Amino acid sequence: MYIIAIGWLYVTVLMALTETSVVAGLLTLVFYGLLPTALLLWLFGGPVRRRRARIAANARHPGLDKHQPPPDA
Repeated sequence: MYIIAIGWLYVTVLMALTETSVVAGLLTLVFYGLLPTALLLWLFGGPVRRRRARIAANARHPGLDKHQPPPDA
């Protein structure tokens, strides 16, 4: 997934460099490159975030079934 994001950013940087003004280049980089890439990484990173949260919860309360509520502290 990261190779796709790196490739897309490379393409958009080259697109931004070919714009006629600095403002157009920055807008191209932000709206065609940075925002879509951030959205892609955030959407596809969701399962990883949930897995890390589940591992952290299991580390805090070992032996706790996922259907049981956590004990009150």
